[in-house]
Amino acid sequence: MSELSKKRCIPCEGGVTAYTPQEAQKMMKELAGGWMLIDGAHLLIKEFQFKNFKEALAFANKVGEIAEAEQHHPDLSVGWGRVSVELTTHAIDGLSENDFIVAAKIDEIAK
Repeated sequence: MSELSKKRCIPCEGGVTAYTPQEAQKMMKELAGGWMLIDGAHLLIKEFQFKNFKEALAFANKVGEIAEAEQHHPDLSVGWGRVSVELTTHAIDGLSENDFIVAAKIDEIAK
């Protein structure tokens, strides 16, 4: 279990600075493989693969439970055998520690 996955998200109403690309890249070392920074490190994304739609949907529902518990909600795209997860902190138009905490928690349920 990663140290990030043990943390809790802190509500973000703005007023903090989004991670720079360099800061976001440093945080990537705390996550399991497969995550990517895109859009100038404004988005953190990963696609998870499954045997069928039923497994993908079950995983998406587990991600939803994490999102509700942390009050930090990713954008999900569910298709046959896949779930794509996009994280960003909308209030600051970029990435914050919350995004990496949720990503780490998602990685824990994907094991």
